[in-house]
Amino acid sequence: MRNITKNTFIILLYSFLFTGCNTQQQSNFKAKEIYKSDQLIITQISENSFIHTSFKQTNDFGNVPCNGLIVKAADETIVFDTPTNDKGSEELIQWINKTLHSKINAIIPTHFHDDSLGGLQAFHNHHISSYAYSKTIDLARENNFTVPENSFSDSLVLKVGDKKTITKFLGEGHTKDNTVGYFPSENVLFGGCLLKELEAGKGYLGDANVSDWSATVEKVKKEYPNVKIVIPGHGEYGDQKLLDYTITLFKVQQR
Repeated sequence: MRNITKNTFIILLYSFLFTGCNTQQQSNFKAKEIYKSDQLIITQISENSFIHTSFKQTNDFGNVPCNGLIVKAADETIVFDTPTNDKGSEELIQWINKTLHSKINAIIPTHFHDDSLGGLQAFHNHHISSYAYSKTIDLARENNFTVPENSFSDSLVLKVGDKKTITKFLGEGHTKDNTVGYFPSENVLFGGCLLKELEAGKGYLGDANVSDWSATVEKVKKEYPNVKIVIPGHGEYGDQKLLDYTITLFKVQQR
C-alpha cells in the first residue's frame, strides 16, 4: 500500500511539473515579428498563433493596420480574416505554405467589411474552404463582395491538426454580423472589429449597433473566461483588459 501511494505521488508530481512548465512556457513566450513586406506583417504571439496585419487606406483614419489570426497544429492552419485585398492574401497564403509548411484548412471572415473578407477571392482561387456566419454571407452578397462558401447559424467548430477552433456569434456591435474566433489550446481570442485596442476611439460606426455593443462583449467575456491573449481588429493585442476597455467604451449611460 505504501508503494502504491509513493508511485501515485511521483506521478502526480511529474504531472504538476509538466503542467507548470507548459504554463510557464506560454507566459514566457516573447512575441516576435517574423515577416514584413510593404503590405503584410506577421507576428508570432504564441507557439502556434500568429497575427497577420495588412493595411487599408481610409479618408477618415489614414492608413489603418488591420489584424487577422493564423492558428496552427501539426501541419494544418486555419486563418481568421483575410488581408484587405487579394494581393495581400496571396502573399499570406504563400508564406503559410512555404514557411509554416502547412495546409490551410479554412478561411473564416468574422464580418462583412473589406478588412475582414477583402482578400477572400485569393483563398477561393487556391480552393481553400471559406466559412462565415449566415448574416455575413447575406451582407457580403448584398454589397457585391466575394461571398463565403459555407455558412453557420450560431457557432462553428473546425479541426486544425489535433486541435480545434471555435467561431461564434454572440451579438451585434461593430456590425450586425460580427463573430469572434477562439483557439482553446492556447487560450487565444480573435475579437476582430468587435474589440478595441487599449485607448482606441470608437472608430467607424456606419454599420454598428452601439447600444448592444457592451452587452455583446460581456457575453464574449463570459463565454471565454480563460482567455489569455486577445486580438482586436486594429492595433495592439493584449489580454482581458481589451474586453473590459471595450465594454466601458460603449457602455450606454443610464438617464
